[in-house]
Amino acid sequence: MSEFVTGHPSTHGDGYQLNTTNLFRQAVVTHPEQEIVFRDAAGAWRSTSYEATWRRVARTANMLDGIGVRPGDVVGVLDWNHLRHFELYWAIPGTGAVMLQMNLRLAADDLAYVVEHAGATVVCVDESLLGVAEDLAARCPQVRHWVVMSDRPVAEIETSLPGPLDHEALLARQDEEFGWPVIDETSAYSACYTTGTTGRPKGVFYSHRGIVLHTMMWAADQAVGDHDNVLLTTPMFHAQCWGLPQVAVYARARVVLPGRYSVEEIGVLAQAMVDYEVTVTNGAPAIFAPMLEYLRSLPEPPDLSQARMISGSTEPPLSLIRGFHDLTGASIIHGYGATETTPLVTSNRPKPSLEERLSEEERWDLKRSQGLPVAGVDVRLLGSGGEFLPHDGKSAGEICIRGPWITESYWKSDDGGKFHRGYWRSGDIGVITSDGYLKITDRLKDVIKSGGEWISSIDLENALMGHPTVRQAAVVGAPHPRWQERPVALVVPEPGHEADVDQLKTHLSATFAKWQLPDEILVVGELPTTSVGKLDKKVLREEYADFYSGR
Repeated sequence: MSEFVTGHPSTHGDGYQLNTTNLFRQAVVTHPEQEIVFRDAAGAWRSTSYEATWRRVARTANMLDGIGVRPGDVVGVLDWNHLRHFELYWAIPGTGAVMLQMNLRLAADDLAYVVEHAGATVVCVDESLLGVAEDLAARCPQVRHWVVMSDRPVAEIETSLPGPLDHEALLARQDEEFGWPVIDETSAYSACYTTGTTGRPKGVFYSHRGIVLHTMMWAADQAVGDHDNVLLTTPMFHAQCWGLPQVAVYARARVVLPGRYSVEEIGVLAQAMVDYEVTVTNGAPAIFAPMLEYLRSLPEPPDLSQARMISGSTEPPLSLIRGFHDLTGASIIHGYGATETTPLVTSNRPKPSLEERLSEEERWDLKRSQGLPVAGVDVRLLGSGGEFLPHDGKSAGEICIRGPWITESYWKSDDGGKFHRGYWRSGDIGVITSDGYLKITDRLKDVIKSGGEWISSIDLENALMGHPTVRQAAVVGAPHPRWQERPVALVVPEPGHEADVDQLKTHLSATFAKWQLPDEILVVGELPTTSVGKLDKKVLREEYADFYSGR
């Protein structure tokens, strides 16, 4: 570790606390008329302004104070990408309380564990999720208030929740001014829990300081400003929607809230991209892929040449990146991060010096990498002996990260093995080129060791998804009596196509050595996913654990 020193005193206002509340308050001063477009529970698009929303945020803060929420208390939120959820993003932390983001896709036991472990005493729940809340109420006796958010009076809603409070009725009685406190910037702003496939979810409590710094970096990295129209596609209950709600307000941009949607309703998102001339959005390839198909079905392809589509969760296939560019002009920008990193760590931006010397195909291939570390974070590669590895594009190690918005511990956990000399250990294996670009080669637990050599499951998956007949692919290592492990590949065909196994093997042979090729490629209807839409390889490893037994 570097030596810590204290230099000459500064004359700056270093005591000024970085509070998230100020991001919105200052935006209302300069851009009170800026629009927030939102889709209500009935599916209708409506509009409001920054100023009107800020008044509702103040009412919400007064409501929370009135039901006994105090600084340091934890308030859970069960909601979709609705306007009320957006208001709670500002109201709860603005009082000094902590907003607990409740991932409604978690298993019931895990979600109850999150509520109990975080210490939530109040939960705000959308009417459409009352079934989830009612199950939690029986498991979480420490929750003293359940606040129901609906467009109709709660008295008309049948629910078994104990003493449900009517969010809108309470707001109607509140003042539009609130005495916003100055909050110690190191206080927790919100809490998110990891959705790993092993063990219980782990709690990460973000500070006001970390959120404000992350917001400023994010906006600068993607040049987000008041000329932008920002669509919040990633669920607002997952990793704080990747920080985009705060970025949009900080930049004084127009905000577009799609409400509740499913993959089957992807046309809602795609049409919003067109109708509201969206220039910034975020999402996983699992969302962007069907969105592209919808746009292809339109009589004329829309012009989305100003759109920056921040893609995370998994590496987007090159066919998706080029597909959006060729059809609409939109740019898919791959980023890397995690719940523990707030989440943005890298962003794939082309360096002018690289563009000058790379061929067109090399530039496209570079877009598949995780990109360059954003300003403010330190990314290293950890070797098996505990040493940091060189950035030469060949030395592969575990990706380790530290910075002002990177977690240094888990809430009420002694999991010290996840940290090394102040760095968070990601569990991802990667290389960093001499130009600074990070490329993930696999998850530490997903690397396949066969005959003493390593095989990257991610490289095989991306190659399979590069075939025109394959929509999704997963590769896992199955125990093998001779080779320790051998890869098993599973593919989901594109709609209207049949995946030919022999053709796929030939396709892979052009890129991989024979010993790296999967012994079997299985065509399946779907692949299991985690609560945040990532491939659940734990399920696949368990299912195919005996695949090579006796062979």
